[in-house]
Amino acid sequence: MSHAISRATLAPMIRRTAFRFVSLVACLALAGCATQAPPPAAVATNTPPSQSRSPTLLPPVPQPPERPLAPPSVTDPTIPQGQRIDAFVDYTASTYGVDPQTIRAGLAQAVFKQNTITAISRPAEAVRPWRDYRPIFLTDARINDGKAFYAANRDALERVAASTGVPAEYIVAIIGVETSYGRITGNTRVLDALYTLAFGWPKRAPFFAGELAQLFALGKDEGIDVSTLTGSYAGAMGWGQFMPSSYRNWAKDGDGDGHRDLIHDTSDVFASIANYFVVHGWQRGGPVVARATRNGNAAADFIPESLDPVYPLAALAQRGYRPQPGQPVADGATLITFDGEAGREYWLGYRNFYVITRYNHSPMYAMAVHQLAQAIRGSAPQ
Repeated sequence: MSHAISRATLAPMIRRTAFRFVSLVACLALAGCATQAPPPAAVATNTPPSQSRSPTLLPPVPQPPERPLAPPSVTDPTIPQGQRIDAFVDYTASTYGVDPQTIRAGLAQAVFKQNTITAISRPAEAVRPWRDYRPIFLTDARINDGKAFYAANRDALERVAASTGVPAEYIVAIIGVETSYGRITGNTRVLDALYTLAFGWPKRAPFFAGELAQLFALGKDEGIDVSTLTGSYAGAMGWGQFMPSSYRNWAKDGDGDGHRDLIHDTSDVFASIANYFVVHGWQRGGPVVARATRNGNAAADFIPESLDPVYPLAALAQRGYRPQPGQPVADGATLITFDGEAGREYWLGYRNFYVITRYNHSPMYAMAVHQLAQAIRGSAPQ
């Protein structure tokens, strides 16, 4: 849903993309062992016993089904574009029941945007370390604006927080990171952005062609003229920057007027952001992160395979990472490592941190949301 590619809803889009841990580099290789007969005397090694075997992992956080990808007949770049467009019309009509003429009329208005290809190739999360990324969002102006936005919308926000368990400050922080509290929602026509990426960026064409199909389905569902919608260069729209599939699947009618309007209606926006967190596994009252200490005798930086919080704290402690005194604890976590202003930072990301990364898969994005939320609430980020 953010600054460029991190628009919330890019969250879903990047689900099949490799995780960008920015400063993280490679996975730790665990040493194996061999036996002989007769067994030799014990030989000392440099590998601590606690790291010579894989820990028992916890179950991953349950997630909703993946959104549909467009078929190869639509996305294979070796097929002439005219044929791919015909296949897209057939796919969208058969999958979502949209009138083929409506689809063709919409596509006839779409304009290819080279600047979309340029922008999506260099997201901020991929080119900045945490020490440079954090100051973009943790500014006095953004914090103060967030507090003012919270105060102006307190009743609606706290109703949603009470019913969903998602704290109001996190809803506000998402809107603050994504659109500066609704002031910057993007001026690229969503139709143009998705058309460009569906037919001009083969790397992610299956996802974006799928989103283009969902855009036409959204127009049918909600009675929206899709040619009028504007948003980010990647097709995210509204105050919370929802992609079309996120809009269709998880947007909520927050004020009961019979419409889900994420462009103008803040009640719908608040309810929808909270619902997005809930369906991706938000734990009411659960912690988000803990600042961690790395033991000086840890053999090497541990690089988890994913952001899923599947490591018991005891297993992380065996690897040399423990929550600092006074920090929250939970059953499972993953290790997050950042290049901070004062050097390496180690954090334990819990279930709710993982949920924020479903909005955008960058751990820096999730940490920026968390720290902005804490600052809006009045707690100084660590």
